[in-house]
Amino acid sequence: MKGRESGMPDEGYWGTFFDPDCIVTKLGCGGSSLGLVEFGCGYGHFTVPAARLAKGPVYALDIEPAMADATREKARRAGLSNVTVEQRDFLADGCGRPDASVDHAMLYNILHVEDPVGLLREVARALAPGGTAGVIHWRSDVETPRGPSLAIRPTPAQCRAWGEQAGLRFVRSEPLSCCSYHFGLVLERPRL
Repeated sequence: MKGRESGMPDEGYWGTFFDPDCIVTKLGCGGSSLGLVEFGCGYGHFTVPAARLAKGPVYALDIEPAMADATREKARRAGLSNVTVEQRDFLADGCGRPDASVDHAMLYNILHVEDPVGLLREVARALAPGGTAGVIHWRSDVETPRGPSLAIRPTPAQCRAWGEQAGLRFVRSEPLSCCSYHFGLVLERPRL
């Protein structure tokens, strides 16, 4: 089940909107040793820098075969052996990871899906206690050259509320001075 307004532009154009190294560092990918799951890997712009930081396996998921192939090739060219890419409908079928099996999840430009709380519940299920989820999304308070329509574009407050409904705890907002079109925040599965 593909998310609303989730089409991808040309890879070169898409890459102009982000500083992936900055984003994955600020949102905590480097703290992952148990495992990291990326929901909607797209072209792999964030997968490769996250995998370079992560100390454990990285599971990159996308519903589009072409996106999964692009990410797989990008990880191969980067010489990364810790990346597993799967073409998967994680909205319908979950992420395929066992309960409490990963310590970081990446939710980058994905929470405009029809059921963001359901997706965040899946994240909470897969995260180990103390595990974190990094969220970025297109801002709605500034003009942006891309992104979903304003009618479905979530705000930081909505993302925080959805995370809390799903059983995650808000940790912090993360200013993304390296990526002015986006906001960032970190959520956590509470420790037992």
